Amino acid sequence: MASLAKKPTGELLLYAEMAAAEVRAAQRQLKAGQLHRIAAGVLTPWPEASWPGLVARERIRLLAALYPGAVVGPKSAFYGGVPHDGVMHLTYTYTKRVALPGMTVQLIQGPGASQGDTPMMGRELYYPSLPRMLLENLSITRGQVQKSVGRVEVERRLIETCEARGEEVLNHLREQARDLAPGLGLQREQVLLDELIGAILGTRQADMQTQAGKGLAAAPPYDANRLALLEKLAAHLRASPLKQAAAVATTDQARVNFAFLESYFSNFIEGTEFDVQDARGFVLQGRPITTRPKDSHDVLGVFRQAVNPGWANQTLGVGEPVLHQLRDRHRDQMAERPEVGPGEFKTQANRAGNTEFVAPRLVRGTLVEGSKLLPTVPAGMARALLAMFLVAEVHPFTDGNGRLARLVMNAELSVVGASRLIIPTLFREEYLDCLRALTRQGDPAPFVQAMQHIHAWTAAFNYDDLDRVLAQMAVCHAFEKSRIQHKLLFP
Repeated sequence: MASLAKKPTGELLLYAEMAAAEVRAAQRQLKAGQLHRIAAGVLTPWPEASWPGLVARERIRLLAALYPGAVVGPKSAFYGGVPHDGVMHLTYTYTKRVALPGMTVQLIQGPGASQGDTPMMGRELYYPSLPRMLLENLSITRGQVQKSVGRVEVERRLIETCEARGEEVLNHLREQARDLAPGLGLQREQVLLDELIGAILGTRQADMQTQAGKGLAAAPPYDANRLALLEKLAAHLRASPLKQAAAVATTDQARVNFAFLESYFSNFIEGTEFDVQDARGFVLQGRPITTRPKDSHDVLGVFRQAVNPGWANQTLGVGEPVLHQLRDRHRDQMAERPEVGPGEFKTQANRAGNTEFVAPRLVRGTLVEGSKLLPTVPAGMARALLAMFLVAEVHPFTDGNGRLARLVMNAELSVVGASRLIIPTLFREEYLDCLRALTRQGDPAPFVQAMQHIHAWTAAFNYDDLDRVLAQMAVCHAFEKSRIQHKLLFP
């Protein structure tokens, strides 16, 4: 493949880029001590101490001049085309190890540029296509030169690619690898890559070696990264004694009032916004809402499970029972919304902002394995938070997941005689921010602290008189939206 000629620069002179007259002039300057030789055909006016930095800055230009037509080797390509542990691997016409200032070049004899390989900065140094890079990194390394990263790292990269870009990308990658492998002499590697991709997609069995891979190959498959996150939260809950306010809604009327407020605020978090008096009318007084029937049924669905003792005290199951239990809860909660498949686990991926939840085919396994962590934390508040985060993080249904997660949480509190928990409108953003911090940064502390705070706030009211508690909550800014203009106050 033809090289694009580049003009020499003042700090690095490459014979490969120069005309014959320019080379002769540079050689005279070298002889006169005006230039210094870094390597054969590579000169610079700079002192030796600066050479490592110069080589690093001009790496692509230098390598393209010294080894025209080379392809970035498996290990270097895997790490983005830069030296790994000071060594730059190149696939070239012969095998040799060359020491340059600040960088060692390891040449490995192999095929030149093939379909999909691209020139780096328009020069005769090529970056391998993704299928070629993965195939070559599955090659068995013989001798002292470790040119490939091996199966474990490739497995990990494939899983990351699937999570970031979707299953279709892996399918396309597999097809490309099948076309490339014969020309590269990598048929054995292609078979292995095919097995790994099939195991990740759930269409084949393979001996997976990473924790995430083993999760995908399990029956049913589960999301190992989400399971690790749940374990991190469980460990924090085991090590952190939590305050736990006793139930404050102890009369029948108080329990009804509390259930109404719980359902009203839980739906408000999800964008189902009603004036609180309008919601009171259709939930507690049976007044129909003809303009928004589905939204009103969403509030009623949560209210029904918050006030009914059978639902309100149903602790989350462990293992396979959790699947039937959550489906039953969701079927009842979303009964008036047939379009979202009440009681049916999602069949398409769902997300909130930049967070993509557990893939549909991993929902069952992640719920089953995640629920097994519940008995390892103390009953009450700790188990409530773990149960809530399990459902919220898996997001097993098309809609209604947040409301379901909070119902599950409150059931864990009710069953031990603790106060259920309300998340008022003004606390919505803080609640969601803490969930995001746990999901994205793996930090459980803000989430646990926030939920402890709002639990104490919830238990500070008397729920016997609904008019009075509504007035108190209004004074405490519970119904406000702006955290900039308002602060949530205790009664």
